[in-house]
Amino acid sequence: MNLSTNNEIDIVRASSTKINDIDFDNLVFGNIFTDHMLICDFKDGKWQKPTIKPYEPFLLDPSAKVFHYGQAIFEGMKAYKDNNDDVWLFRPDENFDRFNKSAKRMAMPEVPEEVFLGGLHEILKIEKDWVKKGKGNTLYIRPFMIATGTGVVAAPSSQYRFMIILSPAKAYYSGEVKVIIAEHYSRAANGGIGAAKAAGNYSAQFYPTKLANEQGFQQIIWTDDATHTKLEEAGTMNVFFRINDTLFTAPTSERILDGVTRKSIIALAEKEGIDIQVRSVLVWELVEAAKNGTLKEIFGAGTAAVINPIVGFSYKDEYFELPKLEDSVALKLKDKLTNIQYKLEEDTFGWTVKI
Repeated sequence: MNLSTNNEIDIVRASSTKINDIDFDNLVFGNIFTDHMLICDFKDGKWQKPTIKPYEPFLLDPSAKVFHYGQAIFEGMKAYKDNNDDVWLFRPDENFDRFNKSAKRMAMPEVPEEVFLGGLHEILKIEKDWVKKGKGNTLYIRPFMIATGTGVVAAPSSQYRFMIILSPAKAYYSGEVKVIIAEHYSRAANGGIGAAKAAGNYSAQFYPTKLANEQGFQQIIWTDDATHTKLEEAGTMNVFFRINDTLFTAPTSERILDGVTRKSIIALAEKEGIDIQVRSVLVWELVEAAKNGTLKEIFGAGTAAVINPIVGFSYKDEYFELPKLEDSVALKLKDKLTNIQYKLEEDTFGWTVKI
């Protein structure tokens, strides 16, 4: 290992790389990590100097607050390599802002820009060879923060650790996705933490999703907690519905995550002249549209899959298959968005940031 610094970040380089042992053609999403990670601790009321060091486990006290009271948040981002071997980020400022909104909601300290974005740029410079060229190849970025302070008193921690780890990824494909509309379980509630990317939001989904899997469905379309009449998210993604030639998606709220892919799709749709309405979509509207043939598409939108088409849904034990389309709006928007991310089309929005 050799130690260097850029004045703001200490850098301890790994003595060897494992990149040559990785089969980049057969990656399992989120299982392989690069040679380095970034760590920055918060203690004594302030952020310490960040360090980029070799990827490795670390020790925590058994009474660390993250284990007992769930103070843990994260983001999901990607880096892309264009045909000139330049590495790009997609709207990283949005992830940075949302991360700190999550931190505030979870009574955690906000992370400074020079740590989050500055540290991200530095670690990507070191790990740029892990970003492979070709549409579909990405380096998945996982910034996260956990409570590391000790003691089992039910109170916010006084110490935290912010980290960034990186995982090479191929195009995300989960096969045909069938969903069931939630009638009992909820993803989030008014006044809760649904709009934060808090770890507990995801663990709470696992059990109802397991029940859906046992019935032959891959995901759940979540409904509002009070009435179960408003369609909100699909699995861990924002969800869009195309009825005739109009796209619909729910407005963000305390229950719905302000997805970066979601807002990018809305902007792209508007630019492409697609009629898009941001409003609550009711379950009965979807069922009626499925029955009369005006429901054309449903798709989820998120960082991992970008856009994930849904082939059918079930509600009250009745299953509705969606038509197979030649003119899929979902796939058209996915192609437009990924072309911008890989610099295959001009980025007229100013979304991409060069490393």
